[in-house]
Amino acid sequence: MQDHLAIFRPTAWLRAGQGPRYEQLYRHLLAAITSGEMAAQSQLPPERELAEIAEVSRVTVRKAVAQLVEDSLLEQRRGAGTFVRAPRLKMEHSLSALMSFTEYMRQRGKTSSSRILQRGIAPPSPDEQIALGLSGSEALSRVERLRFADDVPMALERSSLLRDILPDPDMVDVSLYDVLRARNVAPTRAVQRITAVNLGGDDARLLNLVDGAAVLRIDRTAYLPSGRPIEFTRGLYRSDIYDFIAELRLDAS
Repeated sequence: MQDHLAIFRPTAWLRAGQGPRYEQLYRHLLAAITSGEMAAQSQLPPERELAEIAEVSRVTVRKAVAQLVEDSLLEQRRGAGTFVRAPRLKMEHSLSALMSFTEYMRQRGKTSSSRILQRGIAPPSPDEQIALGLSGSEALSRVERLRFADDVPMALERSSLLRDILPDPDMVDVSLYDVLRARNVAPTRAVQRITAVNLGGDDARLLNLVDGAAVLRIDRTAYLPSGRPIEFTRGLYRSDIYDFIAELRLDAS
């Protein structure tokens, strides 16, 4: 008979050098819930039993479960136990409109925030040279941010802009496009390329995903009305939360 508790045993989730135990257990349960391996309305073992099965302390279990409750993936019912919530509906993001992450979340009544991971002046990568038509000797303003909606990590965005467009990357806090509009240099057109990739290492941990989790990578090159390319952004977006929608119209010509 299949061991239905095998999903909680340390052989299923504990890996040396992959972070604190509570964080590994959290990411493992997160993946099991979002993949459907742990079905909606299924019940977790009681805290003490789960700690014994996972071979960790009750504090470790409590921290992992509390984070999943905060993410609205688990529900604690008084006197009944802890249950997997029904899956949340994905957010549809139109590819037909040039809209920043902050604007998109505002439209949906969500509170967006950012954690600045890195920012500074740097030489362009080969991809940035091609997208922005630069030589290797020119420098770019670069901002790397972890983007949140209602405190849930949603995306990693690494944006690079021409120095005359964004002379100081420290100007960017939450919304890059708000800064560009204030300077009257906001782009009006963009070309985006979408690829499915598997994450690992720090990128996976920042998005609260397990190593190897599939995400959507979007490379965006944005242009001024003159046609000049000014921004190259590479974003990693959680595919368990996002659906990107493109509207197609019949060419009448």
